[in-house]
Amino acid sequence: MSKITFIGAGSTVFAKNVLGDCMQTPALQGFELALFDIDPVRLKDSENMLNNIKKTSGSTCVVKSYGDRKEALRGAKYVINAIQVGGYDPCTITDFEVPKKYGLRQTIADTVGIGGIFRNLRTIPVMLDFAADMREVCPNALFLNYTNPMAVLTNAMNTLGGVQTVGLCHSVQACIPHLFDNLGIDKEGVQAKIAGINHMAWLLEVTKDGVDLYPEIKKRAAEKQKEKHHDMVRLEMMLNFGYYITESSEHNAEYHPYFIKRNYPELIERFNIPLDEYPRRCVNQIEGWKAMREDLVNNQDLKHNRSHEYASYILEAIETDKPFKIGGNVMNTGLITNLPKEACVEVPCLVDASGVTPTYVGDLPPQCAALNRTNINTQLLTLEAAATGKKEHIYHAAMLDPHTAAELSMDDIKSLCDDLIEAHGDWLPKYQ
Repeated sequence: MSKITFIGAGSTVFAKNVLGDCMQTPALQGFELALFDIDPVRLKDSENMLNNIKKTSGSTCVVKSYGDRKEALRGAKYVINAIQVGGYDPCTITDFEVPKKYGLRQTIADTVGIGGIFRNLRTIPVMLDFAADMREVCPNALFLNYTNPMAVLTNAMNTLGGVQTVGLCHSVQACIPHLFDNLGIDKEGVQAKIAGINHMAWLLEVTKDGVDLYPEIKKRAAEKQKEKHHDMVRLEMMLNFGYYITESSEHNAEYHPYFIKRNYPELIERFNIPLDEYPRRCVNQIEGWKAMREDLVNNQDLKHNRSHEYASYILEAIETDKPFKIGGNVMNTGLITNLPKEACVEVPCLVDASGVTPTYVGDLPPQCAALNRTNINTQLLTLEAAATGKKEHIYHAAMLDPHTAAELSMDDIKSLCDDLIEAHGDWLPKYQ
């Protein structure tokens, strides 16, 4: 029996989408859906929920929970990762509250920035443990990574872990709908080309019936910026740098040095920037789960419709050899020619029985590549810190981060890193 292993299966809502999708996919019938999570209560919740879907859908997939990670992975053909190391409490709280003592504010803190750096540092060792298990018990498995920080973790699994990995993010799928709905443009029949790095990939081309839509997009965006709305940062970046970015404005506000600035507090109001947005979401999700749990876990009539998540479509394409196109995070093997070869990039990929094959993009517009490199610098130095265990590379990563460097002195950055290392305690490996 072929096997799909889901690590972090206690993420019950996400497990419903991804594995519920697999149950709806004819080519994946008869697969074992192997569940693993360090929280036995949440693991049991997900097992019950998936068995309810199995009953109502008539799926022949077999749902099985494991208390031993290596056994969950043994013989897997596909591994799906959706973990969060340290959770909201204490680690996300630490990522936000310690920097505030230095006057450094954040919105999401899960990609780059000081929060993204430390999220990486506590997650990479755990994922490299997964990789070691996989090399032993399922060396040919394809690892589908949904965990942030996407670029660094996908890079780490490929380069340090020796595991065939593709990173998957919703931002490519959501890019056109968000932009067009916000500007009141019909999105049916639109063709797009998107490439860059995760959360900062660029809408390089956008056409309909061969007509370039960017002039109309920019005209409407300039008008839209005269009023308050939820996507002001991205439209402002597009109007200044020429291209729209995949990930949301609350994310991009902290990827650049232009928006969250103590000396320009008016920018927060002007661009409608939601400081501390991610902690608010976490609290709301925790409360929402309490209300949702009974219906999701114990509802024996629970049904599921296949979602837009990439995972089941990727597996279906490999199993059937029917091609499917995704936006995937992969190593830059000459794909984007003006970004570093050491970087993980987000590019169009073709999936079929041969696996995931990324496509050649060539040069990005020079200003887009330059902005990507500012974030890649921090990503690669974070990876260096994790690989070497040297604290100096944590300092380097933080000093190269655009938002952190724009707000703090080098001495304060190093002091902040030391404080975060101490505050994380056993959640972080020991750094020299």
